[in-house]
Amino acid sequence: MDFSWKFVIDAGLISIALVFATFLRSKITFLQKYLVPNALTAGFLLLPIYNYLLPPIGYATNRLGDLVYHLLNISFISMSLRSSPPKIKGSRSNGGVLGMSAVILFGYASQAILGLLLTLFFLPKIHPAFGLHLPLGFALGPGQAYAIGKGWESMGFEGGASVGLTFAAIGYLWACFGGMLLIHKGIRKGWMKSDQLTAMSDKAMLTGIIPREAEKPIGAQLTTDSEAIDSFSYHAALVVFVYFLSFLFLKGLTLVLGFAGKAGMELATNLWGINFIFSAIIAIIVRKIIDALKLGYVLDDNSLTRISGMAVDYMVAGALAAISLVFVGKYWFPIVLMSTLCGFMVYYTLPWVCSRIFRDFRFERMLMLYGVSTGTLSTGLALLRVMDPEFKTKVSSDYMLSAGLTFVLALPFILAINLPAKAYTSGSMTPFWIFIAIAAAYLVFVAVVYWILARKRRFAMPSDNFYRPGK
Repeated sequence: MDFSWKFVIDAGLISIALVFATFLRSKITFLQKYLVPNALTAGFLLLPIYNYLLPPIGYATNRLGDLVYHLLNISFISMSLRSSPPKIKGSRSNGGVLGMSAVILFGYASQAILGLLLTLFFLPKIHPAFGLHLPLGFALGPGQAYAIGKGWESMGFEGGASVGLTFAAIGYLWACFGGMLLIHKGIRKGWMKSDQLTAMSDKAMLTGIIPREAEKPIGAQLTTDSEAIDSFSYHAALVVFVYFLSFLFLKGLTLVLGFAGKAGMELATNLWGINFIFSAIIAIIVRKIIDALKLGYVLDDNSLTRISGMAVDYMVAGALAAISLVFVGKYWFPIVLMSTLCGFMVYYTLPWVCSRIFRDFRFERMLMLYGVSTGTLSTGLALLRVMDPEFKTKVSSDYMLSAGLTFVLALPFILAINLPAKAYTSGSMTPFWIFIAIAAAYLVFVAVVYWILARKRRFAMPSDNFYRPGK
């Protein structure tokens, strides 16, 4: 019988690559030294397969992109359904939560301005939105870079999705190698003490596999009786249910916008590209309803984290495999130039800003924010774990608290993300400059927050890349 196996083939190839990458991480010192995520290794293993081995036999990568798009939305729903993190005493007074949000927004705005200004030197050979892939790929992640880049393809950006994924892959490399370089630099310059690196002797962390003799940590707790329904099935069903609600919402919104004619339909198409925002908002609303009904006990945060983690691992591996090397070759020079300048900018500015805006755990906060600003939350947590293996500091908790604030503050930035692309479709650069103005406004906001939180440390020892009180 004629059944479609494309989804199974894609999932199967990604699964094989993830398993093989796990084996490689457990054996190869280089991968352990730089804490290279298994999903990243898997993606690079699949890249030549999808570009050179599968096309000659008639297998395209379009379904792989669809898989990445859906996994992105599922990961956002899973995390948004989690309960609100407990408030940490002292976080607000120390400015940790607001400071972390400000630094993340600084990454969005500074990378956007850098990318768009560099784009001007290559016009009209590249699309006006080209440089905006810097914050999408580095600070937001491969899923967002693919989804939004795919939407730009209908706005004249040939290979927009592949370019976005390429920037995301390079961002991951900066996160892994740059992060470890910062750690060794911190030891050499006295930013931290070498005895703080006890986690680097943790075999489970380095190899990625918990040793046979070690006690296995609990990854999830059951909230249902397995005779009725498996707890994991229940949580997965809720996640997919919320995803279906987001689909219905966008379908209804598309129908309404259709009455506005061509402009309305164009807006509706763009909204589908940022579905992860609507999915997250609907998930938050569903969680609020569940809590209002006092039914929060039927949800387990760890189970939702496992679902999100699985979605992210498959998404990252699939996203890298979906990169078209044809477009990478076509745009190789602006990609290399922009990503290199952006990588060095983040590498040097984050230690300077973080060491002055925060009062406590300066190096730990900087490491995590560096990982988040070049990769994803997983790379940020991996770098933080080098310094704080048990997550005993307030850094990870402050970040989780700041995530909601960042999401709200970043909405105007994301909703305006298509403006540079409209410069191409409209034939006018006005939308391009409007977005730069929006990014500049974010920098002003960040500067105000920095001025308030840093206080006397604002310009203390300006020549030192990392400020140390009492030096």
